[in-house]
Amino acid sequence: MTQELDWNLLAALDVLLAEGSVTAAAERLCLSVPATSRTLGRIRKTFEDPILVRAGRGLVPTPRAIAIQARLHHLIEEAHALVDTGRDLDLSSLERTFAIRANDALTSMLAARLVKAVQVVAPGAFLRFVPEGDEDLGPLRDGLVDLDIGVIADLGPEVCVQPLYEERLVGMVAADHPLASGRVTLRRIAAADHIGVSRRGRTRGAFDEILEQHGLARKVLVVVPTFTAAAHIIANSQLTGLVTAGFAAHVAGQTGVNIYEIPAQLPQLPIAQAWHVRFDLDPAHHWLRSQIAALLQPARPPSRTASSQPRSTPRAEREN
Repeated sequence: MTQELDWNLLAALDVLLAEGSVTAAAERLCLSVPATSRTLGRIRKTFEDPILVRAGRGLVPTPRAIAIQARLHHLIEEAHALVDTGRDLDLSSLERTFAIRANDALTSMLAARLVKAVQVVAPGAFLRFVPEGDEDLGPLRDGLVDLDIGVIADLGPEVCVQPLYEERLVGMVAADHPLASGRVTLRRIAAADHIGVSRRGRTRGAFDEILEQHGLARKVLVVVPTFTAAAHIIANSQLTGLVTAGFAAHVAGQTGVNIYEIPAQLPQLPIAQAWHVRFDLDPAHHWLRSQIAALLQPARPPSRTASSQPRSTPRAEREN
């Protein structure tokens, strides 16, 4: 574009591309439909491209529009963040929904305490915990997820990552299970029947490699997708399984299970929270991140910014 930049046009274009409808965009922009149509005409002239073209009863973006949509949305969000930076945040009047992606173990450990902490100072805030899925950049970039908490893979320079704490795995059994008493050895663990936890249905992990190094192997009878399901099954069976230590401490008193240490050096799981860079300067977002960091790890390490070199964690480790 050779002409002077019109931020109002860019903001309108962002809404038009998100809605794919002049009528819907007009409602969001608080404009009449004719005024929004005229704005689309100016956008087309500015970009020298149709931007949105008729397809049946709706409008679809042109290749040029598709190519600029993500960058445009990022630019608009950054502009809003810059305007808000330095303003006093009135948490008592904050009305905002925050989407937090985490596995069931972290959600059960965090949700109740976070809701309590948030409601004290920001009663208008709404927390929506969403399950893990394909942990890629898309939901963070599109604003579908505000915060991703867990073992974070390297998602590139668009994502800021703050390490929270190092998690470890422990064993869990029912109170009347043989492993609930006596000296726990790798041989005794391998001899027991196991339950596995994997969203992908996997039956093997780092622990199996350790057992193999000692000439041992375990028998996995069932695999479930969540730690919560595993804890309930373990409490009512003679199965044993590996769960995160934080989750084990959280549920042990509630489910009547016993926890035992694994007599081997299992890999630590680096738990962190991640967010898209456009939210880095957002006061409300920063406040929520500080609440989560304080609840999960009071003595937390410094944030890792988008410009620094993040620690890459293999995706397979997260998906197990």
